[in-house]
Amino acid sequence: MVGKVEQHAAEVAGGERFQFGNNWRRFISLVNEERIEQAEASLRERFACDSLVGKTFIDVGSGSGLFSLAARRLGARVHSFDYDPQSVACTSTLKQRYFDGDTDWTIEQGSVLDVAFLETLGTYDIVYSYGVLHHTGQMWPALENVLRLLRSGGALFLTIYNDQGHKSVRWLKKKRRYNVLPDFLKLPYVFWILVPRHVLMFLICLARLKPKRYFQAWATSRGMNPWYDMIDWIGGYPFEVAKPEEIFSFYKARGLQLESMMTTSSNGNNEFVFSKSD
Repeated sequence: MVGKVEQHAAEVAGGERFQFGNNWRRFISLVNEERIEQAEASLRERFACDSLVGKTFIDVGSGSGLFSLAARRLGARVHSFDYDPQSVACTSTLKQRYFDGDTDWTIEQGSVLDVAFLETLGTYDIVYSYGVLHHTGQMWPALENVLRLLRSGGALFLTIYNDQGHKSVRWLKKKRRYNVLPDFLKLPYVFWILVPRHVLMFLICLARLKPKRYFQAWATSRGMNPWYDMIDWIGGYPFEVAKPEEIFSFYKARGLQLESMMTTSSNGNNEFVFSKSD
C-alpha cells in the first residue's frame, strides 16, 4: 500500500498538486512577533474572544503552522495536521522555535479525506481550516468530513474560494498549467501572470488619482505575506470553488448554525463561522 508521503510525491510529480509546503518553507523565515500577533488578533476577531484558554483547537491543513502557533499562544490545546509533508515540517519548525517539547501541541501528517485517520483524532471545540478544503481535490467530501472533528457546542471556521463562474474556470486552467511546468519556468510564469494584472491595477488607481490604493492592495493581514500568498494563489491546485449560499445550505442541512460570514466579489475566499448546538 502506498504511504501518504509517497502518494503526495507522486501527485506533485504528475502535476496534480501544488507544493504548498515548499512555499510555506520559504515564508516561515519571515515569521516574527509582529506576524504572530496579527495572527492572534485574527483568531480573536473570528471567534469573538480574548483568549482560547480551556479550548481545544484542530488546524486542518496547518500549512506554515502560523495559526496553530497563534492558537497555542492564546492558550488552546492544539492539534495540527496537513497532507503535505513539508507543511508538517514547517509547523514542526515553528513549534520547536516557540513551544519546544510542549505536550499541548501535537503535529502529524494526515488527510482530511481519510475517514479512518480522522476517527483517531477525537472532537474539538474549534475546527479551523483556512483555504484548505478547496485544495483537496474532493472539496464536498472534505466539507463533510470536518464535521467528524467538531464537538457539540463547538465552532467551525473555514474559508472557501468564491465561485466566479467563467473566471474561476480560467484560473483553474492557469493553475493546472503552472503545476505541469518544469521548475525553472514556474517563476517566469508567475511574473507573466502577475505583471499585466498589476500594471492594469496601478493604472486604474492612477487614473482615479489614488495611486496609494495600489500599494494598499498589497498589504496583508493575518500575519501573512503578499508575495507568498500570490504564489499560493497562482499555483494552488487542486482548485474548487463554491458560492456562499452553497456552503451555507450545505451546513444548515447538517444542523449547523451560521454565526458569521464575510463574502467577497473577487476571486478570494469567503469566510464562515458555524456553530454546532449542544
